[in-house]
Amino acid sequence: MSPADPHQRLSNPIADALRSINREVDDDGTAPMIVFLCTGNAARSVMAAAMLRRILGEGSGFMISSGGTHVLPGQPMSVRTRRALDRHDLKDPWHRSHQLDEHDVSRSSLILAMEPLHRVWMQRSHPDGLPITASINRVVEHLESGSGPLSREAFDDRVAALGLGDHVIEDWEEIMDPASGDQAVFDACSDELFELVSSLGAALSWP
Repeated sequence: MSPADPHQRLSNPIADALRSINREVDDDGTAPMIVFLCTGNAARSVMAAAMLRRILGEGSGFMISSGGTHVLPGQPMSVRTRRALDRHDLKDPWHRSHQLDEHDVSRSSLILAMEPLHRVWMQRSHPDGLPITASINRVVEHLESGSGPLSREAFDDRVAALGLGDHVIEDWEEIMDPASGDQAVFDACSDELFELVSSLGAALSWP
């Protein structure tokens, strides 16, 4: 594997620098940020973030990121995740795994967790983020339509209207972790996510 290969494992300092660049570029704090949260930031959250970026397109006014609850930082996505993204003609070659931290929570307008245990982790590690943490299914079904110019404040109001402070993510809302499965399991997960994230993109639409 050549040094130029973007999927090559990087040392943590370099990976952290790349991640910092990816998180901060063109971010003045005024755009609403949506963060997808899974366990290792290696499959579900990576795929969902890549999908929403493409669905919303450049200039959407949203910042899209991802993170994990129990992460080995600075790792590239797995080959199975990369191949699952290929099915949808998507790539994120510079992705490096990232542990969700206090900066992410304070910067976010909406955190989309993949399973009930992720919200339990948020309650233990970042309780201030509970009012903005939900499943994709919940947001698709209940997010109110936007009106007027898109801004972080306006989107925050839409999220607040969901009343997520005491929300419990139920089993039907879970996106199953493909980590222990073969390529077919990863592909099925990517297909499920693509359908959900497409609906999310429509729910996030702004006149």
